[in-house]
Amino acid sequence: MRTLTLLFAAGALMAADKPAKLEKGFKALFNGKDLAGWTKAKENEGTFRVENGMIIANGPRCHLYYTGGQAAFKNFELKVDVMTKENSNGGIYFHTAYQEKGWPDKGFEVQVNNTFTKDPRKTGGLYMVQDNHGQVAEDNKWFTEHIIVKDNRVTVFVDGKQIVDWTQPADWAGPKNMPGRVLSGGTVALQGHDPGSTVHYRNIRIKELK
Repeated sequence: MRTLTLLFAAGALMAADKPAKLEKGFKALFNGKDLAGWTKAKENEGTFRVENGMIIANGPRCHLYYTGGQAAFKNFELKVDVMTKENSNGGIYFHTAYQEKGWPDKGFEVQVNNTFTKDPRKTGGLYMVQDNHGQVAEDNKWFTEHIIVKDNRVTVFVDGKQIVDWTQPADWAGPKNMPGRVLSGGTVALQGHDPGSTVHYRNIRIKELK
């Protein structure tokens, strides 16, 4: 059994080396080799590393912002392949902006959390806006978060299953103490949440919409 487990793990790493075939209209934000086009926050920079075609987040809080090329996206489809270890927390931000430390003040977070016990908000939810409290993905298995933003509407899918369908109200001012959580345009960021969490991100690709 141990031999089979090791073979499976090796196979997963080999698969991670293979670049994803981009869907029509999408462009890659991560080259699978290094963090070209990405900028780490100026705290706990060792939390992020690239290994076997993956961005791995493991360590104290840090965020990794896409800053390459045109990094201001308003209407788009974003797809990210994600794999979590047990009891791990992470996140994918959009409409955000680089900041040197702290949790991003601007933009929205799509939750990454299958079994992290300290937070009931689970994978696929729009954090503090339209949360998901049911487990929709498994640890140690790749799943895809698909985020679509079109004008004032956000939809989120996990492996094709719709988790979020939220339309920003005309009088929306963000959740309590989160005035920057409004649709406005911005970049994409990945979250490294805490030293006990390990989250793998790969095949990060985006398609801009009119």
